[in-house]
Amino acid sequence: MSDRNARVTAIHVAPEAGEAMEAKNEIAAVKGRGLEGDRYFERDGSWSGQQGRDLSDADRALTLFEAETLDLVERDTGISLDPGDHRRNITTENVALDHLVEERFRVGEAVCEGVDLCEPCGYLESLTEEGVYDALVHRGGLNARIVSSGTIRVDDPIELL
Repeated sequence: MSDRNARVTAIHVAPEAGEAMEAKNEIAAVKGRGLEGDRYFERDGSWSGQQGRDLSDADRALTLFEAETLDLVERDTGISLDPGDHRRNITTENVALDHLVEERFRVGEAVCEGVDLCEPCGYLESLTEEGVYDALVHRGGLNARIVSSGTIRVDDPIELL
């Protein structure tokens, strides 16, 4: 990640599984737990306690999504998604998230490590519209673990460590 303009453009959490995502201006990212106030922090997310794709809850503590993908999906499919509709926690700008798998990076004050790509699921499509699943295959974001706690704010920089 060489772009000095890599940054957080939006933060979203859902207090409980299935609830609408809520926008936040800042949030505490807690090592091994996730974002305070999010369903996964309380182990109440759809994937909590499941070992799907060999990931632990800590490996899914934070999810990130590229803002540029929203534009690509609309251009390619006509489907318009707002930040938060993708159900990932952090929307980024100027960051190639697929390059952060197995890399450590800082998001605001928190240090994270990319675990694997976060593919879409049928549940996401049921909350949005038909075609979202196919539109987001291989560009659905990144699962990351939080290795050092800290606050994350909208407009915070993102940097490779």
